[in-house]
Formats: sequence, structure tokens, C-alpha cells
Amino acid sequence: MHQINLDEINIEVILKNIKNLHLTILPPLGKVRISAPKRMKLENIKMFALTKLSWIKKHQAKMLSKERETKKAYANNEEHYFLGEKYLLEVVQTIKKASAEVIDGHIILNIKNHFGEAEKKHLLQNWYRKQLTEIVWQLIAKWEKTMNLQIAELQIRQMKTRWGSCHIGKKKIIINLELAKKPLHCLEYVVVHEMVHLFERKHNQRFKNYMTQYLPNWQACKQQLNSLLV
Repeated sequence: MHQINLDEINIEVILKNIKNLHLTILPPLGKVRISAPKRMKLENIKMFALTKLSWIKKHQAKMLSKERETKKAYANNEEHYFLGEKYLLEVVQTIKKASAEVIDGHIILNIKNHFGEAEKKHLLQNWYRKQLTEIVWQLIAKWEKTMNLQIAELQIRQMKTRWGSCHIGKKKIIINLELAKKPLHCLEYVVVHEMVHLFERKHNQRFKNYMTQYLPNWQACKQQLNSLLV
């Protein structure tokens, strides 16, 4: 892997056995990656990146604005999302165990009176994690039957540059916690994407053929997921 720098933008360069250059802006923070043929010189790759500089800056700015919009104070009537639906936050003090739940279009945070922003965030994140874990295991069970394979382990993790990943040797998939906020069909796309990696490690035509076989609308789901503001 190599790095090039253009106008204070760091670009990750990966040389592969491919025929064409591929430029990608990775959510959620706008990391820039170029996949290039192994035979291509770095100077030529840099020239290619230079021609795309304005496009890179535009899309980075869009992603970073999304990231800023996710900053929350965890206060009453603040908007939060779960599976693509908008909910208003309601913060309630309790003498019982702190908890979170969904009731009538609200996410209720039952908190102790000493809870600050960090504790409220942690409580909500744990609730998202629990909900997402249950939903993803249901999706895995569904697709294990269709694909005739088995996932051994699931991990939910906060990730900055990926929606998911797959540890092929361990048959383990990792899902970004932020997907708890996205529409269910977008989450399902990521689950299928990672499971397909058990058939094909690379994002080549064989991988795309598998995706189309199992999830014909996967490209539309991918586009929607990467364009969502929340």
C-alpha cells in the first residue's frame, strides 16, 4: 500500500491485479482510496488523482457535513434514528436501572439524576448495539439457509471507514454500529455483502455476480446507504 498527498489530502493507493483505476471516497469520514493496476507508476496515479481533486473535495465535504450533523446533546425532543425511522428523544429520570426503549415514536432514556451527556450517549449506544445484534443474527439466519453456509461469530463495532468487514478464516462478520440507524434493507445489503465474501474474497466480477444473484437491487441499496445523512 502507498500514500500520496494532494493539497493536504492523503490518498491511499492499493496496487492490484486489475485493468482500470478506481477512486473511492469511504464513509463516514471521507477517506480517499485509489485502486490501481500493479504496473502503473505512482506518478501517473497522482496525475489521475489531480484531475479528480475537485470531485474528491466535494464528496469529502458532503461526508464530513454528515458527520457533523450526527453530533448530539442527548436532550429532550432531539431527533434520533432507528432502522431509518425518526424518533424524538425523551429523557426521564429514574431510581431504577438505567435503560432505553421505544414508545409511540419516542426513544425513552431512563437515566439516573447524575447522568451527563457521556452517560446518556453510552446508554443509547448500548441500546442500539443490543437491537442491532438481534436483528443482524436474524438476517444471518435467513441468508445462511439461502447461501448454504454458516457464520460462526458476529461483532458489532463502531467503525470510521467501513460499514462492515468479514474475517473469512474465522467465518466472522463485523457490522458498523451506525447501521442501527439506517433502513433495514441497507443493513441487509451489508450483511449479504459480508457473507458473500465467504465465497469470494475480492470485490471482482465474481463477487458482483454473487451479489446480483442473492440481492438483485444491491447496487441501489449501496448507493442509498452512502448518500444517507443519518
